[in-house]
Amino acid sequence: MRSHRRGSGRFTGPDRGGHFGPFGGKFVPETLMAALDELETAFHKARRDPAFHDTLNAYLRHYAGRPTPLYGATRLSRALGGLRIYLKREDLLHTGAHKINNTLGQALLAVRMGKRRLIAETGAGQHGVATATVAAHFGLQCDVFMGEKDTKRQALNVFRMQLLGARVIPVTSGTKTLKDACNEALRDWVTNVRTTYYCLGSVVGPHPYPLMVREFQSVIGKEARRQILQAEGRLPDALIACVGGGSNAMGLFHPFVKDRGVRMIGVEAGGTGLRPGEHAATLVKGTPGVLHGARSLVLQDRHGQILETRSIAAGLDYPGVGPEHAFYRQLGRARYAAVSDRLALEGCRLLARTEGIIPALEPAHAIGYLKQLANRLPKHSLVVLGLSGRGDKDVETIARALPDV
Repeated sequence: MRSHRRGSGRFTGPDRGGHFGPFGGKFVPETLMAALDELETAFHKARRDPAFHDTLNAYLRHYAGRPTPLYGATRLSRALGGLRIYLKREDLLHTGAHKINNTLGQALLAVRMGKRRLIAETGAGQHGVATATVAAHFGLQCDVFMGEKDTKRQALNVFRMQLLGARVIPVTSGTKTLKDACNEALRDWVTNVRTTYYCLGSVVGPHPYPLMVREFQSVIGKEARRQILQAEGRLPDALIACVGGGSNAMGLFHPFVKDRGVRMIGVEAGGTGLRPGEHAATLVKGTPGVLHGARSLVLQDRHGQILETRSIAAGLDYPGVGPEHAFYRQLGRARYAAVSDRLALEGCRLLARTEGIIPALEPAHAIGYLKQLANRLPKHSLVVLGLSGRGDKDVETIARALPDV
């Protein structure tokens, strides 16, 4: 049995300035600094308050549907010829993805802070739906910024947000995807900071968002750790999850980060190739830069201009990544790979036909990587895969891409 020694405390960051090594921090207009300071103070007060945790845990259990199962995927494991794969079933949560973990935490913060309006950015629409859901539940006004391109390929989620009472604002600038939705959400927040709470959806953006979203999503890894020890009597050999901004992966990884024997593998969108403009593989091809208020790895040209991205999965179609992921990559604590649209579709079909589970196209990238992983790990290695969302939202996209199924 492999030893799983606990490692260095350097993985517990960020520091007081919000830095994970050289990454993170606050790179925002002066008009937002006070708002970020207010948010950081409120967050730290809340995380020290047992009543806040009791309330959040009650919502996670009775409203969102936690704990989610850790499911032993035996037929998928046999199809891959050696790995023993468990799926952390975030797809079974209310709203269909892991995003509700974070939006519940942030909505409770907004209420504590006296904010009556939530704004959010969304790509695949799952964060938008989760924000609209908690806004409806707490009686808050909600506006969601979404790239015009994404409103078309995720039309079902647009309707879900509208049905929940949110206003969906199409963004027509730039690439009309998640990057541009983030830009517009930040502009709105600058203008309406006194009454508005920006519910950011991933471990990106200025401090304290990467820390805050990580903490709200770490329930994934904490549960998975308990569940795999109960099921197998030991920790897994590897964790694997898709990475766009990186919240579901960080939520799974962070509770294991000091366990040196547990490999952590993030899978990004390889699109149609690894040439500029054809992918969204920031950790594979990015360079240090500033995007949306934080220093991280970014897809940019030699002049610092942000490159266009491409992915069949709207939730991965983003030219940046959370600063903590960039730090893990720099330290070698996590490894990151890119998977093409084609392999993601193959992963989607493989899980559907072996386990009767249709995944969202985002985690389908991680499933598509499993064959490569099986060739690199010893036979019968124990793997936990973060199944971050279900595929209802993507069925039309999958049908167009796989007309013969």
